[in-house]
Amino acid sequence: MPTDAEIAHQFTPRPIEEIADKLGIAREGLVPFGRDKAKVDLQYYNSLPPQPDGKLVLVTAINPTPAGEGKTTTTIGLTDGLNAIGKKTVACLREPSLGPCFGMKGGAAGGGYSQVIPMEDINLHFTGDFHAVTSAHNLLAALLDNSLYWDNPLDLKPGTVEWKRVIDMNDRALRDIVISLGKKNGNPRETGFDITVASEIMAILCLATGLEDLMDKLGRITLGRNRDKERVFARALDAQGAMGVLLKEAILPNLVQTLEQNPVFIHGGPFANIAHGCSSAMATKMGLQLADYTVTEAGFGADLGAEKFFDIKCRKAGLQPDAAVIVATVRALKMHGGVGKKDLGQEDPGAVERGLANLRRHLENLAKFGVPVVVCLNHFHTDTEAEIEVVLEACRQLGVRAHLCKHWAEGSAGTVDLARSVVEVVEEGTADFRPLYDSSLSLIEKIDAIAKGIYRARDVQLTRVAMRKIEQCEEDGFGDLPICMAKTQYSFSNDPELIGAPEDHLLEVRDVVANTGAGFLVALSGEIMRMPGLPRIPSAAGMSVDADGVISGLS
Repeated sequence: MPTDAEIAHQFTPRPIEEIADKLGIAREGLVPFGRDKAKVDLQYYNSLPPQPDGKLVLVTAINPTPAGEGKTTTTIGLTDGLNAIGKKTVACLREPSLGPCFGMKGGAAGGGYSQVIPMEDINLHFTGDFHAVTSAHNLLAALLDNSLYWDNPLDLKPGTVEWKRVIDMNDRALRDIVISLGKKNGNPRETGFDITVASEIMAILCLATGLEDLMDKLGRITLGRNRDKERVFARALDAQGAMGVLLKEAILPNLVQTLEQNPVFIHGGPFANIAHGCSSAMATKMGLQLADYTVTEAGFGADLGAEKFFDIKCRKAGLQPDAAVIVATVRALKMHGGVGKKDLGQEDPGAVERGLANLRRHLENLAKFGVPVVVCLNHFHTDTEAEIEVVLEACRQLGVRAHLCKHWAEGSAGTVDLARSVVEVVEEGTADFRPLYDSSLSLIEKIDAIAKGIYRARDVQLTRVAMRKIEQCEEDGFGDLPICMAKTQYSFSNDPELIGAPEDHLLEVRDVVANTGAGFLVALSGEIMRMPGLPRIPSAAGMSVDADGVISGLS
């Protein structure tokens, strides 16, 4: 079986100007990065006459195995399938992070014959957006520590400073560190690193509407508190202008193509288990203006990515989704049915039947948002006919459209039926989107709504630290913020081993972080880390590049 890279190398990308033509983007609207990728100039885009928005389709999933269930691959395959049946369609994806690329998960450019290209560029440095976010974040950290060094004119209490540094790499050794050691380097204090995709600046980039809005949000980042217990914001350092300078190119959406030469915007990359997990609102809105259908994804299972897409991104960007596709696999269903990870390739229809509780739970949850759903059963070569039929029959009994999709092996030919069903549910016009909770609820009530309504928790237990920070947020006027839950992607609970569709569990919130710039509160649950670690044998161990510059081992 060929690798993703070997398949990608069979295709020569078309000049990016030809891909832009499919969306009606003129040459002067492009900022080229070589022959096969470009950014779209915002001045050009803003000068276009407004058009009625196209249809918005979200791709989400059940709780995944560590290898993932092919959500990005499905987003690309569905985009190709919709184009194949005559619907002018663009995909909106997140940019891959180097952390999981060199860690456990590998790249995030799709797979098989449902990929975006140039795959290796996209998975690595791409157009430099992540480097810009990293630099802007660390610039603010440097300005903050410099202010503390030069007599602390903002009267910041160092113990209240929560602004860490970031790096786009899984490096557990940097989670907790001490800085300013040595003579004339300032006052030592404990801090640490987060991964870049957990940076509030990444979240801001993905929710900003333009450069002016970007810098306004950057200025509202909380640095800490002063001696009078008042919040100190980044604008007190006059930092937003310099950060905006570093981000002025990163805010422009990136245009690439699928193997079938259909347009894809790839922009922004917040993680879904430790951040809000959606590509940029700007790219999504651009897609809605330029295409009949815009297909986007939200990271990990629907309990994380879809909930945050609906309650954070759609709420803040004013988006109205028309349909959702939930990706399931026989492998993941068997895992939720009690099969160990080493035995997922063995036939076991009974385990699939037991694991369907996870799929049913996600379908119930998505119905709460008023968005019609189609199920994509993403095919793996180890799936048997008996296992496949168990899933399709269960969906028939639930009255949910479901399709076995083979886009990894067949490209758009493997998603045409799925595409037709998506069009059918969209054209039926039954979507009546509504967020899970109202902004007027207290922050604890919002956490409670997610924990009980989506996770089916018995109750929420907050530490004293978390409770105190929530009270401070409300006292400071941030009680209307939506909630971004940071928890494991493998379970509805905060215990990754609690598979299936658990109920009556206790959701523990140990800390909260107020992203006052991005405009949401991050609630940290369980053992989830904002700086992941590498596995015992990381993907990096199998990568190399030859004398001609050809990369191997990257997928």
